[in-house]
Amino acid sequence: MTFRPFLISAMLIFAATATMAEEMPTISPYFVVENAENSEGGNTSTSGSAPMTIKFYADAKNTDGWSTYYEWRFTLQHLNGQEESSPYLIRYEEDTEVTFKQAGLHKIVCYATFTRGSETVEFTEEYWAEREPLTVSISESRLEMPNAFSPNDDGINDYFQAKGTAEGGNGPQSIVEFEGIIFNRWGKKLYSWTDCYNHKAGWDGKYNGMPVKDGVYFCVVRAKGADGRDFNIRTAVNLLRGFTENTSSNATE
Repeated sequence: MTFRPFLISAMLIFAATATMAEEMPTISPYFVVENAENSEGGNTSTSGSAPMTIKFYADAKNTDGWSTYYEWRFTLQHLNGQEESSPYLIRYEEDTEVTFKQAGLHKIVCYATFTRGSETVEFTEEYWAEREPLTVSISESRLEMPNAFSPNDDGINDYFQAKGTAEGGNGPQSIVEFEGIIFNRWGKKLYSWTDCYNHKAGWDGKYNGMPVKDGVYFCVVRAKGADGRDFNIRTAVNLLRGFTENTSSNATE
């Protein structure tokens, strides 16, 4: 019975300490890739082709009554393994959006500082020294053009476009600038387009809304990859409207 007041006091102190700990600010940074299949959930690492747009979240909790300061730092490790020591981008929002257009491994950390009177809670160098940064890996560039297509509305090769565009995964990779131009044999410009990812972007075999004749045309492509590679492609284009295709026969190969 003598120790009961002490026990009650100890329990109260423990409860107060636990309550204070629960109320301290925390962060759990993550990101969501725009238009990705897993966009519903948070990620800490991803890889893919540029351009890639990503929304970053600090996911701060228990911040009521605290003054907040956020600093997102983006650094880059190049494809050759060279790593930049200084951030190439710093953002100061709690949540921020970035479109990645440069190939390599992007490493991202979120520094956060919370102050309330004389109290300060920091998530900076020491915090990230014990954790892996968020990472976004952007692949090297790839772009190939076919030499034939058959715009006969059968759903196969109806557009002259970069190889693999309609199939998705094996198409252009990390292309951040693109322009394709179609000419006839006398050098007259018939068509141009600037999107190498849209499966319906490309030449449909028409000029001013009217189908052109079967035959040979010419394409000039100027493009730039996320890794700095320049593409200057010139190729003949065989328009074969009367060619009948099926899934096992591809005139673009």
